[in-house]
Amino acid sequence: MARISPGDTLRVLLVSESEGLREQIGTILAQYAGEHRLFWITQPELAARRAEDLLPHLVLVDDDLSGTPAPIVIRQMVVSVPNAVSMVIVAETGLAVARQAVLSGARGFVTKPLMAEEFWGTIHQLLTENRVPDQPTSQITRIGKVVVFVGPKGGTGRTMMAVNTALAIQEQTGQRVAMVDADYAAPALDVVLNLEGERDINTLLARASRLDKDLVASVLANHSSGLSVLLAPPPIYGSMDISLPQVEQIVSQLRIMFDWVIIDLGALQDESGYAFLDSADYIVMTVLPELVCLRNTRLLFDQLVARGYPEDRIWLVLNRAGINGGVDKGDIENRLHVRIRQTIPDDQPLVSLSVNRGVPLYLSHRRSAVARAIEEFATMFVAGVMRQPGAAIEETVETVQPSNPFSRMFRRISSVSAAR
Repeated sequence: MARISPGDTLRVLLVSESEGLREQIGTILAQYAGEHRLFWITQPELAARRAEDLLPHLVLVDDDLSGTPAPIVIRQMVVSVPNAVSMVIVAETGLAVARQAVLSGARGFVTKPLMAEEFWGTIHQLLTENRVPDQPTSQITRIGKVVVFVGPKGGTGRTMMAVNTALAIQEQTGQRVAMVDADYAAPALDVVLNLEGERDINTLLARASRLDKDLVASVLANHSSGLSVLLAPPPIYGSMDISLPQVEQIVSQLRIMFDWVIIDLGALQDESGYAFLDSADYIVMTVLPELVCLRNTRLLFDQLVARGYPEDRIWLVLNRAGINGGVDKGDIENRLHVRIRQTIPDDQPLVSLSVNRGVPLYLSHRRSAVARAIEEFATMFVAGVMRQPGAAIEETVETVQPSNPFSRMFRRISSVSAAR
């Protein structure tokens, strides 16, 4: 579905061989459109396939194309992305082409040279007509919150935290919660939740241009706890063939259907991984009290901030706190200048038992220290604590004792942060 939903970034596909036209449209969109993405393709014969990947809200087709007439391109677009708004851009003497394009399915046309205000007024009217219909006040659907769990390395307990936090949120709120397994190299939600599903995200990718609530619901696996889960395909090596717009479209549909969308994200190998982060209201980073993990944590944290993710929305959770030989929470905060929002005590035997049985520990061992810590963490979301920016941790001058085996490595990690 390419209709505009609340929170969507406007996606525009321009089919044109003119770089000047692309620059002009880019300037107009920058002035009027707000958050948007402009994609440009110069080969009209490839436009339909590109549209299926990008799922644009708006398709603009230039009439000055070599090889393929604009009305034919319009007809292909109507088939490939039927819910997108397709428009043709014609010369002042090209009204015959405009009529043919409209008969082929174009929603409208504009003439060259483009007049910024008139051009935007036309497409704005058509996009407004193509938005998801407003609902009566009594039936307004609240857009769900998206929480993405990510780790600086494997083995940090990211999946365990995501699953049990989702269960705790569901119990505390009574609201609808969906989970997405976005670790395509090493998916785990099917094992951790003991789920078997014949369908996974590939089913949605194949029909992404015609995505709707019924299709998504038919693909989700249902857990006995009430969680709905969008499973990943069997493990693959390398990056999965999933585009950024497809991620945006799927997450957008899920947050309309559910109050909470919890995403278990794998390694950030390509832009599709960052597309999940772009949709996030909150990012939870699970870390271990080990130096290699802490170094990678600092680097990943700096990388996320550099890409524009607000620091107060990146929450660090220290897992396996208290492990023998582990780094103390206070040392981590003071040396790395980050704030640990929650600590999860170490109980690896219980966690392993939970995973091997396929029964989340929040359900099987509710009174355990790990389950209580996760419940407290979930309460922070429910209570809206995450909307309040966290206080920055000030750097303090400390006397490092020679006997501290972590001091040299901490200085090395801190110097990386300072250099960035």
